Amino acid sequence: MNREEIKNILPHREPMLLLDEAELNEAGESVGKYTVKGDEFFLQGHFPGNPIVPGVIQCEMIAQAAVLLISDAKDATPMYTGLNNVKFKNPLLPGDTAVMTVSLTAHKGIFYFAKGKLEANGKLCTSAEFSFALVPKNRK
Repeated sequence: MNREEIKNILPHREPMLLLDEAELNEAGESVGKYTVKGDEFFLQGHFPGNPIVPGVIQCEMIAQAAVLLISDAKDATPMYTGLNNVKFKNPLLPGDTAVMTVSLTAHKGIFYFAKGKLEANGKLCTSAEFSFALVPKNRK
C-alpha cells in the first residue's frame, strides 16, 4: 500500500502523515515504512545541529503503522487511549528508514490493543504496547 492508498484509510495528512508505505507480512503483522527526510517540523528544534526524531513521534509512527490491521478505520478517527511499556533503545536520525511492525493483541468494541516496534538500520529504536479507539466521524 502506498502513501495515497494509506490516505484512503487514515485521516492523517501532511505534516502528520508519518507512513510512506505499508504491507501485511506472513505473520499477519502490519509493517510500515517511513524515511526521515531531515526537513520535518519535529526536527527543527530537536536538536539544532544534532537532529533526532522525538520519541513521541516514533510512537505515532508505530501507531499509524497499524493501518492494515483495522479494516473499519475508514469511517472513524483513531485516537490513542493508552501507551505502555515504551522503551527507547537507539536514536532515529535523518536519512534513516524507520520500519514499524505492529500486531493486534485484543479488540473490544471500538477499542484496539496492540504492540509494536520501530527499527532502523537493523537496530531496535522503540518498542511499545498501545491502545486506541476508532471514534466514528459522525460523533457529535
